[in-house]
Amino acid sequence: MLWVSLSLACGRLAASTAEPWLASSDSVPQTAIARLTEAPEQITDGLPVTPTPGGPMYSPTPDSPHELPTPRSAAEQYVVQYNDTLSVIARRFQVSVEALIDANQLVNPNYLEVGQMLAIPKPELAAPGLSFKVIPDSELVYGPGSVDFNVADYIDQQGGYLASYSEEVDTDTLSGAEIVQRVAEEFSVNPRLLLAVLEYRAGWVTQAQPRGDSQYPIVMAEAWRKGLYLQLAFAANNLNRGFYLWQAGAVGYWVMNDGELAPVDATINAGTAGVQQLFALLFSRGEWDLAVSKQGLYAVYQSMFGFPFFRAVEPLLPPGLAQPEMQLPFESGPEWAFTGGPHGGWGDGSAWAALDFAPPGEPLGCVNSDAWVTAVADGKIVRTGNGAVIQDLDLDGPGSNDGLEQTGWVVLYMHIEARDRVQVGDTVRAGERIGHASCEGGVSTGTHVHLARRYNGVWIPADGSLPFVLDGWVSRGGGAEYDGYLDQGSRTVEAWEGYLPLNRIGR
Repeated sequence: MLWVSLSLACGRLAASTAEPWLASSDSVPQTAIARLTEAPEQITDGLPVTPTPGGPMYSPTPDSPHELPTPRSAAEQYVVQYNDTLSVIARRFQVSVEALIDANQLVNPNYLEVGQMLAIPKPELAAPGLSFKVIPDSELVYGPGSVDFNVADYIDQQGGYLASYSEEVDTDTLSGAEIVQRVAEEFSVNPRLLLAVLEYRAGWVTQAQPRGDSQYPIVMAEAWRKGLYLQLAFAANNLNRGFYLWQAGAVGYWVMNDGELAPVDATINAGTAGVQQLFALLFSRGEWDLAVSKQGLYAVYQSMFGFPFFRAVEPLLPPGLAQPEMQLPFESGPEWAFTGGPHGGWGDGSAWAALDFAPPGEPLGCVNSDAWVTAVADGKIVRTGNGAVIQDLDLDGPGSNDGLEQTGWVVLYMHIEARDRVQVGDTVRAGERIGHASCEGGVSTGTHVHLARRYNGVWIPADGSLPFVLDGWVSRGGGAEYDGYLDQGSRTVEAWEGYLPLNRIGR
């Protein structure tokens, strides 16, 4: 049975194993340059190489051990909470869903009750995971390294199955290239990496006849993941999950698809962690070892696009990075409701980069609203559609932005109704109107605006060291997704479902 919580926020599911993945600069940093200890086997022409005195090749990220959480040493118990799913609980405690089912002798794993006590088994760890670095961080995100890549042209040149593929997505018929581009933009994942994963798993990019089931090229799963769009969305969401868990120091081992637990090597980088996380869901240990080795995805990527570390853009987040001045995303007057604390920027795999605000009014659910969502800062509108508005911010006055969502600061306004919505190319100033909050796009249980930030393609957590600051209100997390607060001096507003005195906030 599927229980859906009713709230003025992005979609959340109550106790069930079902897990929908949808939520919902301007200068490029200098590329780090160093010598390789081992030359790549295959280098393609046309790569953006910067010569250096020590040699023209970029090196993988240094072997600087990353601080990892200490694995649990004993079994635990957990009380099921509202909005929990079995897979979310398994991920929280880093065990397999199958291990939870076995430990609790669950007859119907699709049904959990709030208040139910679950036994969480002690993790039984296998040999450590590989230390081989597959890709730099900048090749995972839809950032500066993807600016020069034309998805449609590349796919057409390869002439594989993907070049002639089409599929209906949200009532529109999209080509294979359009699907890849859309997933890259929505999840902020590099389209090159998505294509390499698709090629590694099913040969869709270069082969006329793909391997395996053409409806499930990446993962065999429930019907709701059928088709290229949902398959790539699954991949992108889990690439993000590994990347941002690693960044947050919140992952100690990977759970393979057969339940084996592999401790994470402390010297990999966030981009490699993303690849290792995705492939842990797809493979048993032996297959996983191959997939994340030099002979696995790395070899496929290199044959398609060249040595991945040639494109390394480091650091993606420069030291001393600060959020530009921003204001709350609505007009002065009636108070809005702060309905969602820090949660996924897109899907549940990205950083907790988003906050939710619902317009004035008592009704719950998806209702029409004439209240205006307004720009949090100055900038140009670079993309709209499917409920999303992407704004590239001006940091040094009008005209300073480059019109690219892969570089510098951008803001995502999600669930913006098509009616009265701003257009691509419009330049808007802080406080000017963007459109109306709605339920359009992604998964939404109530009319609201979902607000998130990226820098160089990286989702910026709202509960981290660079919180949202909106008219002096500073975001912080409450320890669980969607829980959180906005603080302004001695004043605090708590995220809460509905339109209540404790979550009202105005300008």
